[in-house]
Amino acid sequence: MKDTLTSVILSIKPIYAHAIMAGTKKVEFRKKIFKRPVDKVFVYSSSPEKKIVGFFTISDIIEDKPEKLWEEFKKVGGIDKKNFFDYYKNSEIGFSIKIKDFEKFKNGIDPAEFFENFCAPQSFLYLEETVATNIAFK
Repeated sequence: MKDTLTSVILSIKPIYAHAIMAGTKKVEFRKKIFKRPVDKVFVYSSSPEKKIVGFFTISDIIEDKPEKLWEEFKKVGGIDKKNFFDYYKNSEIGFSIKIKDFEKFKNGIDPAEFFENFCAPQSFLYLEETVATNIAFK
């Protein structure tokens, strides 16, 4: 029987990863979204940090035009207007992942401990539940 894949690693720039950890960024904006049901997101703080810094559960995923996402989430998005619209340039649709119950790891985790030849995902990487559990309870 195959493991159910319900967790992902999201590659997030350190400035935004830290805002999530601080609780000031309550949504993560994305151009593409998961094709499988996902409930847990591990936050990989990209270069120069290169560590998995914690994880959160998804309370909801909103799909809409970037303009509507901005109106609804600008106060909790942890990003300024210019960078937001630069990110969504040429995108008709965007996604807002609502962050619930962020759990910070005491020390960031080096992905090499769990993945051979780890390469930071462009957007996200599905995790087998056994790997997700091992990371969460390290």
